[in-house]
Amino acid sequence: MTSVIKYYAGIDSVAVIGNYLPRQCGIATFTTDLVEGISTEAPDINCWAAVMNDKPEGYPYPDKVRFEINQNKLSDYRTASQFLNINQTDIVCVQHEYGIFGGPAGSHLLKLLGDLRMPVVTTLHTVLNDPAPEYRAVMCKLSDLSDKLVVMSRKASDFLKDIYGVPEEKIVFIHHGIPDTPFIDSSFYKDKFGVEGKKVLLTFGLLSPNKGIENMLQALPAIISKHPDVVYIVLGATHPYILKSHGDAYRIELQQMVRKLDIGEHVIFQNRFVELSELCEFLGIADIYVTPYLEEAQITSGTLAYAMGTGKAIISTPYWYAAEMLAEGRGRLVPFSNPDAIAEQVIDLLNNDVARHAMRKKAYTFSREAVWKEVSRKYLQVFNEVRQNRTRNPRPRHSYVENIKAITNFELPEIKLDHLKAFTDDTGILQHANYTIPDRTHGYCADDNARALLASAMGQKYLPTNGLGLDSLSGHYLGFLLYAYNERNGRFRNFMTYSRQWMEEIGSEDAHGRALWCLGKAVSFLDNPGHLAISTTLFNKALPAAENFHSPRAIAFCQVGMHAYLDRFSGDSDVRRVRNVLADRLYDQFSSQATDDWPWLENSLNYANGKLPHALLLSGQGMHRSDMIDMGLKSLKWLLAITTEGKHFVPIGSNGWYERGGLRARFDQQPIEANAMVEACVEAYNITRDHTWFENAAMCFNWFLGQNDLNMPLYDPKTGGCRDGLMADGINQNQGAESSLAWLLSLMTLQTLYAEETLHQWVSNKTE
Repeated sequence: MTSVIKYYAGIDSVAVIGNYLPRQCGIATFTTDLVEGISTEAPDINCWAAVMNDKPEGYPYPDKVRFEINQNKLSDYRTASQFLNINQTDIVCVQHEYGIFGGPAGSHLLKLLGDLRMPVVTTLHTVLNDPAPEYRAVMCKLSDLSDKLVVMSRKASDFLKDIYGVPEEKIVFIHHGIPDTPFIDSSFYKDKFGVEGKKVLLTFGLLSPNKGIENMLQALPAIISKHPDVVYIVLGATHPYILKSHGDAYRIELQQMVRKLDIGEHVIFQNRFVELSELCEFLGIADIYVTPYLEEAQITSGTLAYAMGTGKAIISTPYWYAAEMLAEGRGRLVPFSNPDAIAEQVIDLLNNDVARHAMRKKAYTFSREAVWKEVSRKYLQVFNEVRQNRTRNPRPRHSYVENIKAITNFELPEIKLDHLKAFTDDTGILQHANYTIPDRTHGYCADDNARALLASAMGQKYLPTNGLGLDSLSGHYLGFLLYAYNERNGRFRNFMTYSRQWMEEIGSEDAHGRALWCLGKAVSFLDNPGHLAISTTLFNKALPAAENFHSPRAIAFCQVGMHAYLDRFSGDSDVRRVRNVLADRLYDQFSSQATDDWPWLENSLNYANGKLPHALLLSGQGMHRSDMIDMGLKSLKWLLAITTEGKHFVPIGSNGWYERGGLRARFDQQPIEANAMVEACVEAYNITRDHTWFENAAMCFNWFLGQNDLNMPLYDPKTGGCRDGLMADGINQNQGAESSLAWLLSLMTLQTLYAEETLHQWVSNKTE
């Protein structure tokens, strides 16, 4: 297992789209084998199938099939994409054949793929060399929607590059998978099938007129004249589509030809679809396998791959796949529709055991790379590659924000508190969500109730409050923090179960710092005398513990809270003293570690990075320390450069963060990062009045609205909540408290800034 994990680390779920057994077709067999192969090779991955149905009632599928799509019903494709997204599937692997999907040239599939958030790997079972316009268009769009295209022949790769303009780096070659069977003598199973002592020729596969079986039958009299012990087995049921439209006319025609040629004793028709184990036994008894197809335009053939994998001597017409696979002595090619040439090659191989066995060995040896174990590993490698690539180079799926307006015309959404209220019960605000539904499993935390207090207090200051109930909400959250404070040790507890049991006696330094941040800010906003008194008292009780903190983020949160508290109670000398102690400590951490190329206090960037320069800017103002302000502006400017790409904000991802000298994690991007940067940029603007900081604040805020790596909004205008994060494969659809509060605090901060700027411009215009 250890040697394989590197191929698929971080992949938990793979969905394969195609047909599936017991539906009778080559795609169904391939899809089934691929799902089983991946499941065997990587048992810790949940590999399952979403299947196409050509009849409304479907088929009696096994448990591996989790979703069924009516191929002609477009709405099913839309529903399938929703199902895949909801189940947070890591990779989707499509088995593409135009005919199994509905719409012109199978175009319904594009609707499904266009709505997916995760990487898509598409295996092409057909690549046309002279496509009609609609088929070309579908293939080009399919290429655009796929992260990788898997082909099973080199010629298919050439077609994609030369005819469809697909970049070479998007194409990967993987053999058609085959079962891993032993290299055995053809006499081993002959007695089981009643052909002992016979020379067996075999053709298998679903029967249709393009198979060219008639040419093989016409070659038989000449072969029989040299080898009277020959028997030719035609194995396979008539293709379901042919049977539906034309009945069994082709098989009847072949049977009449057998009678006319008087070769009935030498031909056996097995009119059935056989399971893999029996198919391998049939292949085992064959001395020569024949594929007398009539046309060259076949880019892959599972039947030929199976025959090579069982070590058969093969004679074939030169269709594309056969010409490539049987090169270098791995088989013999004969012209199309030429029974004499078939007879000549069969007779020669039956006459020459040495040449026949040498050919068998070459084919068998060549096919070892195509056994399902190896093929499954290669697919896993491709899955891992596209997932990693999507993480490093995200691809926008939707253009939600086509044009972000200039800051002078910027329009902010209205504040909506529905989600905040829905997550608040008689205890406090719940932490987590299943989509938009509160998840009571994880209970509550002081962190989120502190942020909720800040949002409700800030809202009372700046919003029309009629009917919003913000005063009541702030009292509710304040009550939670009052209960969270542990009088015995002067620290806040953080996590509480849904049954109101504290999970700890002391929360982290960061949790305590966040509580002080929000209490201090609430003190600056609250007008309700009772709420103000409790907030002030609780703030002062909890502050002494922070004096001994060394966590830089805990210090930064405390600094922001103390600065706001001192806006209201500037004469509180004890708070000023603690503010100065912690500000010096934070500044010293920066000074001792920062370099010109890495002006930061740590050798990594992780969470809530914007709060650190924000704290320096506030403390520098309060203490009249220009060196602190300069350090704050320098570090914030550097941080913004790292987290800006083009014209959009790219927070440091929580899935690995960013170690100095290493690769930065692109995902998962968290709303608290955008909130911290919005507030820091606003403070930089307040200090410098440089309009660039105003625009930077708006850019970071627009991350919520869709100006991000994927052009997908995290804010949900229906609920007023915010989704939990931007992932490599789309949006985390859960709307937890932390994310929604980060959105509300950012929106209120920017609304306040925008209102103040508008007022400033109005006053300036009046005085001119």
